Amino acid sequence: MDYEGSDYEERFWARGGREYEDRAERIALRKLLPPEGRRLVDLGAAFGRLADLYRGYQQVILLDYSRSLLRQAQARLGHDPRFLFVAANIYHLPLADGAVDTAVMVRVMHHLADVPAALAQIRRALAPGGVFVAEYASKRHLKAIARYALRRQAWSPFDPEPYEFVPLNFDFHPAWMAQRLQEAGFRVERELAVSHFRHPLLKRLVPAGALAAADGAVQGVGALWKLTPSVFVRCRAAGQPPAALPADLFRCPRCAGALASEPDRLRCVGCGVAWSTAGGLYDFKEPLAPAGGNLSTAGA
Repeated sequence: MDYEGSDYEERFWARGGREYEDRAERIALRKLLPPEGRRLVDLGAAFGRLADLYRGYQQVILLDYSRSLLRQAQARLGHDPRFLFVAANIYHLPLADGAVDTAVMVRVMHHLADVPAALAQIRRALAPGGVFVAEYASKRHLKAIARYALRRQAWSPFDPEPYEFVPLNFDFHPAWMAQRLQEAGFRVERELAVSHFRHPLLKRLVPAGALAAADGAVQGVGALWKLTPSVFVRCRAAGQPPAALPADLFRCPRCAGALASEPDRLRCVGCGVAWSTAGGLYDFKEPLAPAGGNLSTAGA
C-alpha cells in the first residue's frame, strides 16, 4: 500500500470527521506506551500525526513507505533534532538488529498482506525487553456481528482467518492476531478495545472530546470481549534490556550489510548499493542508480 502523493492528512483526518477516532487512539496510546525511552520507531508514521506523544524519547524514527507524507512530517517537526525521517518497506526494514527499544504501529496492520513477515522484521529490530505497541482492525466487532446475524453480510466475524474487504485492507480476528504475535516472539502484556462509539450519529450528536473520554473509560474493560473495530496491544520482546543500543542504526535492506556514510547517501559495504539521505530524508524505498549505469546492475 503506497500513499505516495496522496492527500491523506487533509482528506482522511482534517476533512474526514475523525476527530473522535484521533482522540480515542491517543488515549489508548498514552495508556500503553512507556513514557520515556532511548529510541522509538513509529512504523507507518505518515505525516507524524502521533509524534507529539513521543516527547520522552531521546530519538524518534518516523518511518513510512511514502516520501511525500514524510516530507509533510519534516515540515512539521524538522526543527527538532530528535526526529529522523525514513522511507522504507516494512517487509525489509533498514534498521539494525535490536536498534530500537520501542516500536509503535497504528493504522498499518490492516494494510499488511503478510502479517507474520512484518512482525518478524519488527521483532528483529526491537531490542530484548523492548515494547511493541500495535493497533489492528478487528473483524469481530458489534456492527459486523449484527450484520452477519441479520444476513446482511456473507462473511463470518467469528471465522479466525483475515478478511480482505477491499484490496490490501484486512480485518483480523483477535485470536488469530494473538497467535501471530506469539509466534513472532512477542508476549502480550495488555490489550485495549478502542472506538466503541464509532458511529456517524453519535459523532454528530456528541462532542468529540466527550465521546473519546467515554471511550477511554471503557477501553480496559472492553478488552475482555474485544467487540470494537479497533484493538490496541502492548507486547514485550523476551530478554533483558541491553545497557546500550547499537551505535549503527541502519543496515542495508537488500543484503543486511553495514552502511558507510558518503555525501548525501549511505553505501552498503556488502552489495555496494547506495541509499539517498538528501534533504534529511533517509530513503530506503529505492536505491540510487550507480553513476553511468543501470539500477539493476547495482552491487553486481
